[in-house]
Amino acid sequence: MPDPFPRRRRLLSFFLLVSGVFALLHLYPGVRLLSDTQLPVGWAAAGWACLGLAVASVPSGFFLVRATGNRLTRALFAFATFWLGAAGILLTATLATDVGRLLFNALQGAPVGAARVHQARVQALLTVGLAVGLTLWALFSAALVLQLRRVTVRLAGLGHGLEGLRIVQISDLHIHRPLDVHFLRRVVRRVNALAPDVVAVTGDLVDGPVSAVRDFIAPLGDLRARFGVYYVTGNHEYYWGGPEWEAEVHRLGLTVLRNTHRVIRDAGSELALGGVPDLQGIRFHPDHACRPDLAFAGAPEGAPRVLLAHQPSAARAAAGAGVHLQLSGHTHGGQIFPFHLLVWLTQPVLSGLRKLFGIWVYTHRGTGTWGPRMRLLASPEIAEITLRAA
Repeated sequence: MPDPFPRRRRLLSFFLLVSGVFALLHLYPGVRLLSDTQLPVGWAAAGWACLGLAVASVPSGFFLVRATGNRLTRALFAFATFWLGAAGILLTATLATDVGRLLFNALQGAPVGAARVHQARVQALLTVGLAVGLTLWALFSAALVLQLRRVTVRLAGLGHGLEGLRIVQISDLHIHRPLDVHFLRRVVRRVNALAPDVVAVTGDLVDGPVSAVRDFIAPLGDLRARFGVYYVTGNHEYYWGGPEWEAEVHRLGLTVLRNTHRVIRDAGSELALGGVPDLQGIRFHPDHACRPDLAFAGAPEGAPRVLLAHQPSAARAAAGAGVHLQLSGHTHGGQIFPFHLLVWLTQPVLSGLRKLFGIWVYTHRGTGTWGPRMRLLASPEIAEITLRAA
């Protein structure tokens, strides 16, 4: 008998796998802070219990907030997202002080007996101090740092009339709470101040259903650009109703590109700007497949093609559709080190301008955050891409 809930079971298996790996990553800092320091049994037991509760808060927080969404579960979710980031930083801090300890011992000789315990306790204090400092910096970077990243891309066939065309890209805003309204207004002001020719919103706009988040993205309707504001879906829209979010974004006045394109013309020059749904769209809706070939069907011959696609890995399909430049997001630039390593396992590029499968791909570091409101070694950005003739 076929499984009636195959997708739900796959998601549950993936969720359990990720939760298990996350729990195991706590063993290394736990041993360094609680076992190697030879704390009294009661203190060590309390420390391991606190660490265990922090680990458990992450899967339970993510699950319960979707199941009930009351004040208590929202508070648990807030702590869970904080600990998701803080745990990664604690792991980084432990590794950094371990390297320092190894180098020190290589030069001075490894201590023994009581001296070794003393060294372990000094390392534990340094680890906690470094973790706290990096966590505060990560919180500051996510809340107050918003870099303007200017990039020039040379495209073959770009006509004189479109020389210097500026596309301002924002991505991965992950709007889902009332406070995000103020953040989005700040982003919109920064974008409009650049007086762009085109604005591109490359997915993962929201984290919530239209009924709950509609009012929080209202400032998006104030975006202005000479040739229009364009939007494509990210994977997170599909977790909350992809077609519904497309309709809401269209209602705000943005042009939704789902396997279609628009032609930008100026002074006799043309450029085809296309967009595709996220690669995961087809898992939720059969008519939301990522099809760059359909996106540029009927595009003017010889006109450069610029594709908006949420994930940089869509470049493999885009190369076969004659695309010259792809604008993507999704990776957040890793958001919090050491999670950069996970991005490298799943995507061909972390951030910035790279040539993939023969086409230029610009991967945006993200304007907002997902999960923890933290950024470490991956500042949020607004990107201004200027097109020049090759």
